[in-house]
Amino acid sequence: MQRLDFRIEGMCCGEEVSVLKKAVAPLVGGAANLDFDLLDRRMTVRVPEGEVDAERIATAVALAGMRAVPWTQACTAPSCSMEEGAWALYGRRLTCALSGLLMLSGLALQAFLQGSLPVVLAHGGVEGTAVPPGPVALYFCSIAAGAWFVLPRAYAAVQRLRPDMNLLMICACLGAIWLGQWLEAASVTFLFSLALLLESWSIGRARRAIQALLDIVPATARFICPKDGDIEEKPVAEIPVGTVVLVRPGEKIPLDGVVLRGSTSVNQAPITGESMPVAKNPGNEVFAGTINGEGAIEFRSTKPAADTTLSHIIRLVEETRCRRAPTEQWIEKFARVYTPAMMLAALLIALLPPILLAEPWSKWFYQALVILVIACPCSLVISTPVSIVAGLASAARHGVLIKGGAFLEAPATLKVVAFDKTGTLTRGRPVVRQIVPLNDHTESELLANAAALESHSTHPLARAIVSHAESSGIRVVPAGDFTILPGQGAKGTLDGKTYWIGSHRMLAGGEENPRYGETARQMENRGHSVVAMWCEDHVCGLMGLSDEVRAEAPETVRALKRIGIERTVMMTGDNRHTARQVAEQTGVDECMAELLPEGKVEMVEALRKNPGPVAMVGDGVNDAPAMAAADVSIAMGAMGTDAAIETADIALMSDDLSRIPWLISHSRHTLRVIKQNIVFSLGLKAAFFAMALCGFATLWGAIAADMGASLLVIFNGLRLLKQ
Repeated sequence: MQRLDFRIEGMCCGEEVSVLKKAVAPLVGGAANLDFDLLDRRMTVRVPEGEVDAERIATAVALAGMRAVPWTQACTAPSCSMEEGAWALYGRRLTCALSGLLMLSGLALQAFLQGSLPVVLAHGGVEGTAVPPGPVALYFCSIAAGAWFVLPRAYAAVQRLRPDMNLLMICACLGAIWLGQWLEAASVTFLFSLALLLESWSIGRARRAIQALLDIVPATARFICPKDGDIEEKPVAEIPVGTVVLVRPGEKIPLDGVVLRGSTSVNQAPITGESMPVAKNPGNEVFAGTINGEGAIEFRSTKPAADTTLSHIIRLVEETRCRRAPTEQWIEKFARVYTPAMMLAALLIALLPPILLAEPWSKWFYQALVILVIACPCSLVISTPVSIVAGLASAARHGVLIKGGAFLEAPATLKVVAFDKTGTLTRGRPVVRQIVPLNDHTESELLANAAALESHSTHPLARAIVSHAESSGIRVVPAGDFTILPGQGAKGTLDGKTYWIGSHRMLAGGEENPRYGETARQMENRGHSVVAMWCEDHVCGLMGLSDEVRAEAPETVRALKRIGIERTVMMTGDNRHTARQVAEQTGVDECMAELLPEGKVEMVEALRKNPGPVAMVGDGVNDAPAMAAADVSIAMGAMGTDAAIETADIALMSDDLSRIPWLISHSRHTLRVIKQNIVFSLGLKAAFFAMALCGFATLWGAIAADMGASLLVIFNGLRLLKQ
């Protein structure tokens, strides 16, 4: 599939999104192939390669009254950080200020000529007397300045036969002029112009907050030339993999890599949200966008700039902004019914009282104009995407990468959190705790032979045995004829003799030998995973390995219970004794051991039925089937593990379990903010609707209330950035 991104100049409300869908969807095979980021004015089109070109799409957008600019061109232009170019940015300020100044001048002149400011403010002038020509001229100029940027959009709305806020405002202004209310007409245009300017600024603030999150990588890197050892500086994109890069104290690390020389501490908060700096020594990984502390280091780059962990995060953050939350989709459907219903209501208010009750036509025509102004669903439509994007940005700052609004809302409804054991509740780095040699073998001989077999394997238990042998000063010589026995262990040749290594249950077809069976059970009761080694005629010995429970795991489980999670469950393929030990240390409600991947899937599906929505926390790769079956999948250890970031709905950018209770609380808080915005927007409109029915509403009040509501819900959503 081909992906085309456009910046849409003129898209500032959900109404324009609906218009664009109708205009572009027929060209690209339906609205399902379109994504919109209202906050960044981006439209993404996905079509088969070569089926539709950018020019046809731009033409369709132009017919809808807007302008499509290819995203790459838009972002290299000087106006990329501005709303729609320098003239739009400064022109709005100028015309808004001019409109307000001319309106105040007209008011002052009218009050001087008619002798009473309170009368002018209350009734628009002396009753029965026309507004003098001087104030009319000033009011007219004020209206022209305030409506300068509104008229083109209103005209486009007429062309496409879809009334929007711009057209409603122009109709309200013309209606006020027809009724002789020049001051009110000028007030309406000035307030509307001011509100649009403030709304543009507030949305720009949200956009800048997101951009600040992403712009954390230095543009250049200082590297050591391999030929002569000189230090040179080049753009980060031009640094090849394997280059030795120098980072001085206080500088940002430009690429992912492994430390070669020097020791320091690194602030990884920009990516992981960790509050404390992390010590870095030779052999440790460093990540682009993190901040070097007190020591200079040299590291070897392991990934190009376009493929760093941060680059993956940036791409995913940008993609999440186009994935709409369920609340957002509901509001869009609601607006389709709401806007026509309000227009019908305005028509009935204009006609029924004069016809049925012989009321004055001018009075109810005026109230109908008020209904049209307050009917625009802009505050309702804009509130949710702003809140969602602010919530996603706040989560990313705290080291939690959420892949879209749907996954930001989902944790709020969770009733069960299921954990994998190894690498999740435990650190995933088992160590050898006990060695029991049998049949005249010594500890060092057993360890050396086991390490020789396991040196070919990447299994965590195998790596632990090899590491223990090396740390004990044993030289590991890899075994020959090595073969992995899937799900069982491995075998290989040492000094011409075949040896096996794996679970002690593999011996003698699963029948336990009394010589080692009791020892194995005792080791398992202590929470050890038991590995046995044997040859054709005897058992060489047993080794007990165990993992370390994460320090924050018990408090995380307690925190989940405090915030109302009904059940916490641990699922593992490990033996029951080991699983029980970890369960007791962490305090989870249930422990399910010796599960194959399909068994984990069955347990997740059972938990979804009773008691309800389930989050599965795992490594994002080995637990993929169970994570896919869960309502929310959360990947641990995403730092440096690109596959984990790609697999899960949510990725924790550091191995910090305490982020999970925070995530659930954050999700609930975001939903509360969204609901507050919806209730406030609809409540305010209902109040003005009631005032209009009673004949008390005013046009300038409706404009101020509607645009004030838009600003209020935007600022309420932006509070999530500071959580």
